[in-house]
Amino acid sequence: MSATTPKVSIVMGAFNAQRFLAEAIGSLLAQTFSDFELIVVDDGSTDKTFQILKSFAQRDSRVRPIQIAHGGIVAAANAGLHAARAELIARADADDVSLPERLQMQVDFLEANPHVVAVGSRMIVIEPYGSPMRTTEHRLDHESIETELLAGSGWALPQPAAMFRKSAVERVGGYRNDHPWSEDLDLFLRLAEVGRLANLPEALVKYRVHPKSTNWRHAQTQLANKPKLLAEAYRRRGRPMPADLTFKDYWSEAPPERFAHWVWYALRDRNIRGARRHAYSALKSAPFSLLSWRATFWAIRGY
Repeated sequence: MSATTPKVSIVMGAFNAQRFLAEAIGSLLAQTFSDFELIVVDDGSTDKTFQILKSFAQRDSRVRPIQIAHGGIVAAANAGLHAARAELIARADADDVSLPERLQMQVDFLEANPHVVAVGSRMIVIEPYGSPMRTTEHRLDHESIETELLAGSGWALPQPAAMFRKSAVERVGGYRNDHPWSEDLDLFLRLAEVGRLANLPEALVKYRVHPKSTNWRHAQTQLANKPKLLAEAYRRRGRPMPADLTFKDYWSEAPPERFAHWVWYALRDRNIRGARRHAYSALKSAPFSLLSWRATFWAIRGY
């Protein structure tokens, strides 16, 4: 590893992430911007995650694997932040794909806008096997992003596409365990109190949805966190929380519906293998569902 301080520290947490990890790391090592270190914190994995990390580190000195006892997403994130040498911190998830221009565009933006403490971007949402589903329409300006954060949307500035200033994160106390599985919403609400937030209009990350992702597995916990989390945010701002504020569960789609939708997207992308695997999952989750059988029929046909 170079003795010089890199311009960017990429911080990624990984827990039993062997399925998508190599693709995620490969996308970061292929960035057009190369002055970075990639800190991947293995959060006590029991699969081949750390072996994959060591293999990458042997081939590229920018990769810095760190192994800790399993402590959860906040412990891994803070361990990565503590190890980071750069002032600019790019977050990345072990199941997503960063497009080649991501780091360069975000570095350029933050250098041109010193009042911005965190910048995200729009994203391409992909199903588990990589077929595109849609491109997000994230709001771009601070006021719109903060409004959505204060309505309970952690999606307003997407953490998988975020780059922020380490000094600002340290100023607000880093990631906290106060609201489990909602650490990003909590952090960005606090960052909005010390600087400006922004999203770039370009889609710079492929965001993968799959049944083992945090948002799928912990959606109900995230939903339950929001009243207290937002009450604290409004109190810090000296404002009353709106009495009519309600929160929507964006991840409540039933399994056969979810898998059937993925069949259609995979077929549209000519990803026949992925479509058939989704159809199998739909039948397994709901063998008597007409939707499961319809999706299976189209997957077998292949169009």
